[in-house]
Amino acid sequence: MMMDMLAFESHQGLWNSGYYSQLFGIGGVMITVAILMLSTGYFGGIGAPFAPYFWPYLEQVPKKREHKRPVRVYMDGCFDLMHYGHANALRQAKLLGDQLVVGVVSDEEIVANKGPPVLSMEERLTLVSGLKWVDEVIPNAPYEITEEFMNTLFKKYNIDYIIHGDDPCLLPDGTDAYELAKKVGRYKQIKRTEGVSSTDIVGRILLTFKQKDADDIDEKVEVKPNDELKSQLSHFLPTSRRIMQFSNGQAPSPGARVVYLDGSFDLFHAGHVEILRSARQLGDFLLVGIHDDQSIRDRRGHRPIMHLHERTLSVLACRHVDEVIIGTPWEVSKDMITTFNISLVVHGTVTEGISAGEIDPYAVPKSMGIFKIITSPKSITSVSVATRIVDNHEAYMKRNLKKKASEDRYYTQKKFVSGD
Repeated sequence: MMMDMLAFESHQGLWNSGYYSQLFGIGGVMITVAILMLSTGYFGGIGAPFAPYFWPYLEQVPKKREHKRPVRVYMDGCFDLMHYGHANALRQAKLLGDQLVVGVVSDEEIVANKGPPVLSMEERLTLVSGLKWVDEVIPNAPYEITEEFMNTLFKKYNIDYIIHGDDPCLLPDGTDAYELAKKVGRYKQIKRTEGVSSTDIVGRILLTFKQKDADDIDEKVEVKPNDELKSQLSHFLPTSRRIMQFSNGQAPSPGARVVYLDGSFDLFHAGHVEILRSARQLGDFLLVGIHDDQSIRDRRGHRPIMHLHERTLSVLACRHVDEVIIGTPWEVSKDMITTFNISLVVHGTVTEGISAGEIDPYAVPKSMGIFKIITSPKSITSVSVATRIVDNHEAYMKRNLKKKASEDRYYTQKKFVSGD
């Protein structure tokens, strides 16, 4: 009896699923009998094509689902001084396929084609791997898509299409780095993100800081007067649509453990990725507070290199981040903890912008017993990244002059490209 009950229940899903619901009843039974007769040749070979009124019911029978190989797309880059323009390019590339494989160009190739990189290969790999749209990373990729490397992409990595932006990527001899991919019809183009580039960021840093002889890293940079910073202003035009494209668009589930971490996140670097990863592992949902430009200036004495909306996109692009507060309060209040149902407030051991004797911004969560210091996996800071450029400003000035010429040509010949 028990087995009969189980057998009956195991078949209830078939009846309730809708496959046979339209065959139920006296008329349904007659149709079912007719279909069985047709399938067994009862009418002497009269086939189903002669009974078109049966087809709507036959369509109810589930078909075997075809499993197609996922479309794999490849995009490469130097990804030096990783910014939201890089992230948006990879976001667009992912939309052209199912899996995104990213090649990170080697240090040697960058030196030969563009000049010295600011970030090491390890740091650039951390940044690229930390993006929410990236599925796989190939280190030490060549700058040029040669026939040999193109065949490696197609055969070893099963790449279907090679992606690049609408801005030209030229080799030292003036030829197109993606010419071969275009010839074989395996090339797709995306829209360049306007208003930012690694060249632009290097320029902002060089305009903001100048080298000093002091040995301490925080003393090596000095803020220039405001009248010398006119060209430092960002050309990025923020829109709500762009923020939505980067956002997960999901709230924490009921009962989720919400972890909160705040900071400036200027010149988004590998240290940021690692501390965000560590914070996310402490809960179910990571909420990140991003301080506004004025708050940072009040405590550092100068504005951040990247403005608030630029920094917001860089943080949102990180796979470990679930949500952000744009322009978060400097002090974590009881009301804020209640509003966002924060379970734990964390802060890293490597910090920037907190002055001695300042009011403790974490006094409230500490009093509630929900504050935790976590070890920063890397010692890198925004200032240390800027210092690398300042210490080698002559080399980077030459690099920028070379790149600026090509970017000026791009903007002179620029045409509207749909989609982003």
